[in-house]
Amino acid sequence: MYQQHFGLNQLPFTLTPNTQFFFGLTPHVEALQVLQIAIENGEGFIKVTGEVGTGKTLICRKLLNELPDNYQCAYVPNPYLSPEELRWALATELGITLQENLNQQQLTGLIQNRLLELNSQGLKVILVLDEAQALPNESLETLRLFTNLETESAKLIQVVLFGQPELDKRLQDKSLRQLKQRITFSYRLRPLLWDEIQAYINYRLSIAGYQGEALFTDKDIKLVSTAARGIPRLVNVIVNKALLLCFAEGGNKVLTKHCKAAIVDTEDAKSLIVKDQNRRLFISLIIGLSILCASLVTLLVIDVDWLSMLRESI
Repeated sequence: MYQQHFGLNQLPFTLTPNTQFFFGLTPHVEALQVLQIAIENGEGFIKVTGEVGTGKTLICRKLLNELPDNYQCAYVPNPYLSPEELRWALATELGITLQENLNQQQLTGLIQNRLLELNSQGLKVILVLDEAQALPNESLETLRLFTNLETESAKLIQVVLFGQPELDKRLQDKSLRQLKQRITFSYRLRPLLWDEIQAYINYRLSIAGYQGEALFTDKDIKLVSTAARGIPRLVNVIVNKALLLCFAEGGNKVLTKHCKAAIVDTEDAKSLIVKDQNRRLFISLIIGLSILCASLVTLLVIDVDWLSMLRESI
């Protein structure tokens, strides 16, 4: 790989959501601030949505790592679960000893007793679900019922949902209106601007140990930003490939040709390149047709002039 070539101690653009590489980009910091304020508020659902690859899982892990000691967290990374499976997952996360012959009513009772026990110990319980758009409607309703569990002064559990924009669409369903009303805080992650991507690339390189001059020009970072549509995951994919191409040629600075080749080789970024190629083809076709029309007009004028001269000579 290119680590030694560029003087790196680790790969800077992997797809693993490593909190070591967390950079204080405006949308990510704002999302964390909303989450922290909402958790301190202690009631209702909290929702963070964003397109695929915008950093939801990284923010989720950053949140989990920074929770104070008086919080007990139950984390469900793959919530494509039925209501029964969701209850089992929550019980397991809460450290409940389970027997196979438990029915759902008994399981719910054990969960409630465990939540009361944790509350008596001064612990606040948070259930965090990643990829929440995958939850069936029945499981979303189960989550709502969990938040009904409370003492006289506080909720026994708070729910944080991380999901794609499809989650927002799902919540427009009339059958989920009770849950939607309980979402007290929400945040929608936006794509990154090109200068944020520039800072993002440079930061990740520095964390990985790079100490030389800038590897990418402003022009090439704008090119990568456009192709990636401001999505950090796509930026990682494209930049990683561009560095590989530069290394393969023995270069010390990434060139535009490396970035373009990396973009063409990246599935979700190809459409932008094809679109640009189609636009250039269309423009070339228009120019060609204009030249052809102009040539035909010229030929017609010449033919008319020739005929006129022929008549006069006769």
